[in-house]
Amino acid sequence: MINGINGVSDINGVSDINGISDINGISDINGVSDINGINGRYELCFAGSGGQGVILTSIIFAEAALLNGKKAAQSQSYGPEARGGSCLGETIISNGNIWFTKITRPDFLLALTRQSLDQYAGQVRPGGFILADSELTLPAVDVKYARLPILRAACQDVKNPMTANIVAAGAINSLLRLFPDKTLEEAIRRHVPAGTEQINLRALEAGRQLVAKAAA
Repeated sequence: MINGINGVSDINGVSDINGISDINGISDINGVSDINGINGRYELCFAGSGGQGVILTSIIFAEAALLNGKKAAQSQSYGPEARGGSCLGETIISNGNIWFTKITRPDFLLALTRQSLDQYAGQVRPGGFILADSELTLPAVDVKYARLPILRAACQDVKNPMTANIVAAGAINSLLRLFPDKTLEEAIRRHVPAGTEQINLRALEAGRQLVAKAAA
């Protein structure tokens, strides 16, 4: 669990991200100004299968929050399968102390697999946000959402499928505007294996470009 640090800035980010549906359907990303949630607390879930790196993504976002002067708590859970099972990373970002570290109604969900989307989409609070891979079809839920080709970008643009989680991180921060770009880059450098910094920063930029192209 990561918790603490003083600091800078504000967690201000998303208040109105409308019309976001898929790579062809992002038409309005306006009013990005207030991501304070309830009492300055914002809850993110990162869900996928083993090997997709969603746990690392949750750690990176917690680290970025700390670097940005926020409080953060991170936790993780795994399915019972030995390999390729479900994984869930949870990150709470807050303006104040975090006394309760369990997420029950997340503000945001990343889903990279059908199983994770089916399992967690219904838990996202009304008006929350879901980012799913473009190969997935979202269930009928009362949320804002985007479908982007995250897995394809990792394979075709970055040339490394293991970077899908970092592609997703770039897309998430471009959509939600949680942190300055340099802050997220520094968090990535602190947590990816030595020698992989550059390919992971390329993956981060690939995720940013997915949102930029979809919003154009």
